[in-house]
Amino acid sequence: MNTSLILQNVLTPPVLFFFLGAIAVLVRSDLEVPSPLPKLFSLYLLLSIGFTGGLELEKSGFGGQVLPTFAAAIITSLLIPLICFLVLRLKLDLFNSAAIAAAYGSISAVTFITAESFLENQGISFDGFMVAALALMESPAIIVGLLLVKLSGLKRKSNAKMIRFRGILHEAMLNGSAYLLLGSLFIGFITAANNPSAVLKMQPFTEKLFYGAECFFLLDMGIVAAQRLPSLKKAGSFLICFAVGMPLFNGSLGILIAKQLGLGPGNALLFAVLCASASYLAVPAAMRMSVPEARASYLISTTLGLTFPFNVVIGIPIYMNMVNKIIPMS
Repeated sequence: MNTSLILQNVLTPPVLFFFLGAIAVLVRSDLEVPSPLPKLFSLYLLLSIGFTGGLELEKSGFGGQVLPTFAAAIITSLLIPLICFLVLRLKLDLFNSAAIAAAYGSISAVTFITAESFLENQGISFDGFMVAALALMESPAIIVGLLLVKLSGLKRKSNAKMIRFRGILHEAMLNGSAYLLLGSLFIGFITAANNPSAVLKMQPFTEKLFYGAECFFLLDMGIVAAQRLPSLKKAGSFLICFAVGMPLFNGSLGILIAKQLGLGPGNALLFAVLCASASYLAVPAAMRMSVPEARASYLISTTLGLTFPFNVVIGIPIYMNMVNKIIPMS
């Protein structure tokens, strides 16, 4: 393992601000980010990467590796929750296994953004169409997780609690982050094709402010992640090992798929990160609504308390090292 990659990643402003937030909790500082601001910065980051991805998608078109990558993204987001479910069922009940599997089959947009910043710092190019792959991978895992509950043969006690697939599809496809990401992607694509002058007007907002907003958001994420650490004790050693081991397995799977797709190192890393990350926003919200039997403390403590910081600090350099060995620079 090239430890210099980890050091270079750790010594970047976004990751350092993440540590700053986490340390604030550990030393019992009264530092806090007012509640409306993290949501605002989250929306800004999604809008910015979606719009920029739409610009790049208009340049690249849908030929070459684009459509195969999209297909692989959807298939992978259906496959990973099934693998996770089988592993989790070794120790957990059906409901917790399905909910956690859905989270690990979905994605973390902030981890993806951090990986993009890592590639930019390393001077490694990547394509904007990977943002579309990000958007496509968020929803399928939610549907798979709920189908696992439905098809298990275990029925709810009352018809009122039966899973309603219309509601599931609505929550999976039209949750706020997926809607904004896809909408911004579409707007960026249309703007680039029909109004290039408007693209120049958007650049100060979507590009100049982006890095600072990412730092501010990761400061808050460090605070929240550190606050979730005590819950890991309740999760137990099995889930703690799962929260680290599963991203490594899923990331490795993503790299192998990226090699078969012929993706370059930058795109391969982003695809690996999409496979390795876990949702701590959209999936918990959907599971809380549809599978109330699942313990939210298990879901949040593993995805946000451990997997997210692991990927942001250590995971991304590990995946990059693996990419360099399997997919050498052209």
